Amino acid sequence: MFSVREFEALARERLDPAHYDYFAGGAGDEVTLRANEAAFERLALLPRVLTGAEKVRLDVTLLGSRAAMPVLVAPTAFHRLAHPEGERATARAAAAAETIMIVSMASTVAVEEVAAAAPEAVLWFQLYVQPDLDFTESIVRRAEAAGCRALVVTVDSPARGRRDRELRHGFDDLPDGLCCENLRDGDTGVRPIVMSPSISWEHLHRLRRITALPIVLKGVLHPEDARAAVLHGAAAVMVSNHGGRQLDTVPATLDLLPEIVAAVCGAVPVLLDGGVRRGTDVLKALALGATAVAVGRPVVWGLAADGERGVGRVLELLRDEIEQALMMCGRASVRDLDPGLVRRPC
Repeated sequence: MFSVREFEALARERLDPAHYDYFAGGAGDEVTLRANEAAFERLALLPRVLTGAEKVRLDVTLLGSRAAMPVLVAPTAFHRLAHPEGERATARAAAAAETIMIVSMASTVAVEEVAAAAPEAVLWFQLYVQPDLDFTESIVRRAEAAGCRALVVTVDSPARGRRDRELRHGFDDLPDGLCCENLRDGDTGVRPIVMSPSISWEHLHRLRRITALPIVLKGVLHPEDARAAVLHGAAAVMVSNHGGRQLDTVPATLDLLPEIVAAVCGAVPVLLDGGVRRGTDVLKALALGATAVAVGRPVVWGLAADGERGVGRVLELLRDEIEQALMMCGRASVRDLDPGLVRRPC
């Protein structure tokens, strides 16, 4: 395999059609899903020459966690639909690539088992705040005990997106033997994830009171919300439209990135997900002010194609492409990128 898109083609062959459409699909007419990738295609790179950038550096540090490249593993649910080892395989591949994995609250492997499968992995934990705040706190405590170094709180889901592909398949539950292991609640079994329209800034304050972990707000699209996130103590924001899976027709994340970067004025790191498929995409996002990007579907395609080795190969491809593109653009480090590197063709 020589590109992420080749992995998607193989994954589609190997996955149950309902499961492929669960991972690949978006909300509504999938306008936002397509827009995320198209935004990168519309933006051109403008390299510099004769810069003497003999050696390049790809590493970044985020909230005290080092990553060997500015690509994180985004939180995606249900990895065991793609491969029997599920999130264990993903964590081992992320550890080998020396990057950060954000473990989904909807993981089909418990966060404790993910951590045990890859003791050297740097893990963050993605959280949907539940209406039962005591239960939410118990999940946070499990993430802390497992060694997760940050909480990534998804804030764009007061309700579940309407995804036509899933409706056509009747996909509304996991197969027998699989469940959201982080939702186990003692003797009462596994709770459902509840999307709550009542989530507010007060929930962020409560999280900050109960945990010392830095909190990343995932799903920030409006610059006023980015400013508010800084004022309310978020440690970072992630520009995300949930991969086009929640509200259709919202703009592509890359198009919104410059406004969010300007809104936070350097007070916190800005991350981005949605539509990243090439190393050149990563450079474009970083040039517009992102500290790093996160990839979700590409990781799932690698997992479905070849388990841990497939995820490792996807991350390796992205790393190699970033390194080559950085050299071709005449920059010595991913930290040296700026808006002068990109142009919007007429």
